[in-house]
Amino acid sequence: MTDLLIYLDKVSFKYRGSPDYAIKDISLKIFEGEFILIAGPSGCGKTTLCRVFNGLIPNFYEGVFEGKALVCGHDVAKTPTHILAKYVGMVFQEPENQLFFSTVEKEIVFGLENLCLSRQEISRRLKEIVDYFNLHSILNKAPFELSGGEQQKVAIAACIAMRPRILVLDEPTANLDPVSAKEVISLLQKLNKKLKITIIIVEHRLELIAPIATRLIVMHKGRIAFDGPVREILANRDIEKYGIAVPVSVELYNKLYDKGIKLDKVPLTPQELREEIMGVLNAESY
Repeated sequence: MTDLLIYLDKVSFKYRGSPDYAIKDISLKIFEGEFILIAGPSGCGKTTLCRVFNGLIPNFYEGVFEGKALVCGHDVAKTPTHILAKYVGMVFQEPENQLFFSTVEKEIVFGLENLCLSRQEISRRLKEIVDYFNLHSILNKAPFELSGGEQQKVAIAACIAMRPRILVLDEPTANLDPVSAKEVISLLQKLNKKLKITIIIVEHRLELIAPIATRLIVMHKGRIAFDGPVREILANRDIEKYGIAVPVSVELYNKLYDKGIKLDKVPLTPQELREEIMGVLNAESY
């Protein structure tokens, strides 16, 4: 049976000094092995929700916290963030803001030292991570010398070295070129499939994540507007009311549907769209 990793029951939070709640009445269950895409317009509460997952809310940010939030069985309101860090890794939009040390090696080792691991275990995990992420050529470089894609890769590697069960990423590809963004997404898919790490990613460019995500959560004004399988949610025309820019392949699917051309499934990539259209054409030729 798949483990329940995150459980939120009517969670609300209002930052100190703010008249409005950033998130309101959020109830949510997230299970081991899921790959979840969170989308929505700016200011809808996506980042605030992610801060609940790793305990920054309510332990770091001041404000009014209501409801119940459990992460890997720990009540976030009663558990220090350094304990939750063993279970939840967090990668931010600007990787340089969480890379502080003089070399990549020191970045990875720092988190392991905080876990009070033995030197032998730290060395073993360092080698394991360097091999897995192929960091050999940049191990002795300073983070500021790296490209944006390499910095994001190191930030993810430093989290994974601590062996979390959940990895949360807040728009990790926002400042990356298309090639680097594709590499980061491919890495996340590998972590999810091979290491069974639950991935929760905030991303406004749905075309990047939708093809590999198992679940889509759409937020609006601090609440969850939609939550379900990616194709099912993207097929719902109502999501356009919530400022969601659907992938081009989905737009074309909708236009074909309006003209009476029905495809078997909602295509999430140009390749899938091509295959679906060819299927219709081939069927009509018989």
